[in-house]
Amino acid sequence: MSILKQTKINKLLKKWPTGTVFLSSKLKENDISRQLLGRYKKTGWIESIGTGAVIRSEDIVDCYGGIYALQTQANLSVHVGGRTALSLQGKGHYLEMNPSKIILIGDKKDYLPLWFKDHDWMISIEYISTSFLPPNMGLIDLERKNFSVKISNPARALFECLHLAPKHQELFECYEFMESLGNLRPQSVQELLENCTSIKVKRLFLYLAEKCQHAWVDFLDLSRIDLGSGKRHLEKNGIYIHKYKITVPKELEKSENL
Repeated sequence: MSILKQTKINKLLKKWPTGTVFLSSKLKENDISRQLLGRYKKTGWIESIGTGAVIRSEDIVDCYGGIYALQTQANLSVHVGGRTALSLQGKGHYLEMNPSKIILIGDKKDYLPLWFKDHDWMISIEYISTSFLPPNMGLIDLERKNFSVKISNPARALFECLHLAPKHQELFECYEFMESLGNLRPQSVQELLENCTSIKVKRLFLYLAEKCQHAWVDFLDLSRIDLGSGKRHLEKNGIYIHKYKITVPKELEKSENL
């Protein structure tokens, strides 16, 4: 291999955090042609994990290394959310030390590329496409060994859980998550409530927060939050909460905050 080609691959590797995916489309920006990419594969510098995606040869790359590429190179709104984000931040009554599924959430206009969907990440990936919250609001960095990825902060993560409730997320588990969120910043919660387009989510969030008697609820300005009109029946034989016009499971309403 020529000195010039060695210099190009060395420059690339310096920019490339170990444990992450690099997209072929971005290699052109690093002055690496398709022909040169093929040469690097043959000589064992890099290997393909799907159309348009490569990793360092013999590198150990998990799904977070793939998510890193989606966020920093493909510029997608995809992020780790819902109960996965809460678990990663130590929220809830129990933690999943070895989760069997990771929840990813992205804007309705974004789709997971085939290389990500088809690759075996050794864990189940559930992707939820929705636009009930602005795509970049309420996200924080999750630090990995050599890189970081965006995940939902605790407040947004619970909003995402409530978005899935009650069909795909148990409301009682949402209540347990809410119990662990006693130190949320009112300004952050206010911003999410004002920008959330789901009436169901906003009503449930406020109902659970009040049920848990969190102090930050007193600092919210409810006059700036659109809670809509009409009833929301979330449980066929549940208990009706007049203040928020929602019907919730009997065991949830009768449960006591610990």
